Amino acid sequence: MFVETQTIAALGPEILLIIAATAIFIGGAFSPSRAWWTIVALVSYVAAAGILATYGSPWTAGTLLTGPLAIDPTSLAFRWLALLVGICFTLIASKLANTRLASEFLGTLMMLVVGVMIVSSANELVLLFLGLELISVPTYVLLFLGRRDAASAEATMKYFFLSILASALMLYGMSFLYGLGETTLITSGSMEFKGIRETLLATSAADEKPAILALLPLALVLILAGLGFKLAAAPFQFYAPDVYQGTTNANAGLLAVAPKVAGIIGLVRLVLIAMPIAAEFAWQLALVLAIVTMTIGNVCALWQKDFRRLMAYSSIAHTGYLLIGLAAAAASIALPESKSSGGIAAMLFYVIVYAVASMGTFAAVAYLGSEKKEVRSVDELAGLYKSQPIVAGVIAVFMFSLAGIPPLAGFWGKLTLFSSAIEFAAGDAGIAASRWFTLLAIAGALNAAIAAAYYLRVISVMFFQPQTTAPAAAGGSGALLASLLCAAIVLFSGTLPGGLVSLSGAAEKQIAKPDYVPIVSPIQAEKSTPATPATEAAPQTAAR
Repeated sequence: MFVETQTIAALGPEILLIIAATAIFIGGAFSPSRAWWTIVALVSYVAAAGILATYGSPWTAGTLLTGPLAIDPTSLAFRWLALLVGICFTLIASKLANTRLASEFLGTLMMLVVGVMIVSSANELVLLFLGLELISVPTYVLLFLGRRDAASAEATMKYFFLSILASALMLYGMSFLYGLGETTLITSGSMEFKGIRETLLATSAADEKPAILALLPLALVLILAGLGFKLAAAPFQFYAPDVYQGTTNANAGLLAVAPKVAGIIGLVRLVLIAMPIAAEFAWQLALVLAIVTMTIGNVCALWQKDFRRLMAYSSIAHTGYLLIGLAAAAASIALPESKSSGGIAAMLFYVIVYAVASMGTFAAVAYLGSEKKEVRSVDELAGLYKSQPIVAGVIAVFMFSLAGIPPLAGFWGKLTLFSSAIEFAAGDAGIAASRWFTLLAIAGALNAAIAAAYYLRVISVMFFQPQTTAPAAAGGSGALLASLLCAAIVLFSGTLPGGLVSLSGAAEKQIAKPDYVPIVSPIQAEKSTPATPATEAAPQTAAR
């Protein structure tokens, strides 16, 4: 298959990181210097960010379709977020990674970052699945490298086998989705989301609808099952507490962030772009899953004493909040008379602020530990403000944000999600839909109140309980720097949320368009004939 040079150029940051990861793997066999390879990794991320900056701003970007890639505001924003994930966890590993295995850890982490970036830009089934597997396979390795004991090995095997099952379910659902386009005989089967969308819309509009369309809900269920594992959504959340508890703080942070970001992007691309005719079933299923998932996560977190286990249930609960946005976005497609929107923007906004707060939390806790002993229990944080006042303050910021306390970023995230549900509850979507979204909004508010209890318990332990033993705080300055960076982002995006709000709004506007408008680079525009009105109206992106 011929690949356009523009497609290869659009993957410039990913290609650079893959080359750097390969160099780290090979070089680490000859010189296992943790400090040196940390510097190489950080320089590689900065260089990749420099290349990504040439593609334009996520706030003003249009949509470039080139081969299997879609370069749009969502793609650009989450590629920047993936680079931030790589930088933060590289800083954490600068002191805590095993000296002999540091190059393997850093190189594998870089491959995981590339996987998130590929998922962010994927515009067809094969590339999306490849990106998701490029997240899963490095995760297995990172879990194994984290801590060489029985608990870590058990956590790795649990995640490995269940992740394979989830991948099989998702691949089976994708095969159904592709097969629907192949057998309708309107067009040949398409791998691209746009082609699948057009085929399904044309098929559903036909006078005689093929009976095979009855398989579409099955495809949706299988895809939600596969992505639900990565999101830790009910009923696929059962692995998360054991895996989080059995691994290291750094690996638990990766599990809380990378698969969840990729899962949300996958849901947006597959469910909302490729399967609009299944929106009626999608919003009903997402609504039920949202209520069940957030309730299980928040209620079970109330009596947790292990910090990583508590954060695992917190991650489950936040998946439930994110599914509120999916339900609202799907309902806006299925019930256009409601004239409500905002679900996609709410999801994208919330997953960004959640990811930053979770990264910062695990970075701060990793700093409080050491190579030999990590902070495991919530009680080990008792009286932390006396010995580590800065770290205690940083963790408090993250806990308040995750709880949704104003004016931090988490508050605005929950507000946008709940507002998307309230719009349907008060709109013209019909009595049945209004009642369900009213129930969803009430359940979300009650769960937010329950969540505040265990987040505030962590803060009370740090500030109001006497200190028995001070933490080692030997996690290195890199982990401290990562936590401070995340805290600054949470505070800035909370006090001035307009930037993230406009970014998520721009992303939703592009995703909600029924057809992507190809964008040409300035050089191509000069060589081509005068643009059509549709092309002239599209924002220009410097896609090199």
